[in-house]
Amino acid sequence: MTARQRRLRSSGVVLGGMGMLALTLTACGSDPDKRCVDRVTHEKLPKYECDDDNGRGAYYYGGSLKNGKAKGGSFDKSAVDRGGFGHSGSSGG
Repeated sequence: MTARQRRLRSSGVVLGGMGMLALTLTACGSDPDKRCVDRVTHEKLPKYECDDDNGRGAYYYGGSLKNGKAKGGSFDKSAVDRGGFGHSGSSGG
């Protein structure tokens, strides 16, 4: 085996390891899904309804969207389990 072949193999190991590290950091640090919904009806609204101070919506974290309505989550971001790499369980729904 030549020195060039050895060097290419070790580069592949380093690159593979860096990819796994990036994947792990991304999965563990990810925020829960958020969607803009009406606070009373939980109907999905356009994003600008939550970004505007005069909007009628609020961000709803986690859960799922079924028939245009959010359920199984919370308006409180800290109350929602973010999951991540190695997480077991479900996010409601």
